[in-house]
Amino acid sequence: VQLVESGGGLVQAGGSLRLSCTASGMILSVFSSSTKSWYAQVPGKQRELVAHITTDGTPSYADSVKGRFTISRDNNRKRVFLQMNSLKPDDTAVYYCRIRSESYNTDYWGQGTQVTVSS
Repeated sequence: VQLVESGGGLVQAGGSLRLSCTASGMILSVFSSSTKSWYAQVPGKQRELVAHITTDGTPSYADSVKGRFTISRDNNRKRVFLQMNSLKPDDTAVYYCRIRSESYNTDYWGQGTQVTVSS
């Protein structure tokens, strides 16, 4: 199983980006029954949870991104998305996709995608 992320880049403050994470090699039923999350990490700090979506599609967000970021998933295409609007310089980080299979008690992580927001 490999999680492949894309969509990061350089954007001005106030702009938008859409991150995508594709679970390659994962059985569809495992993907559908797993929880999905996006984390952000800046150098020297721990990885922090940004957004999470449960198996029934219920999202939750860190306070810092509420109202600006939206997590979603396409189970049939085995993809997870993070729509990032009204970006701020403080959002600058490497963003990681995480898929947790409760059935197999296994975490899968992407390689990370850099998001840089200029002021």
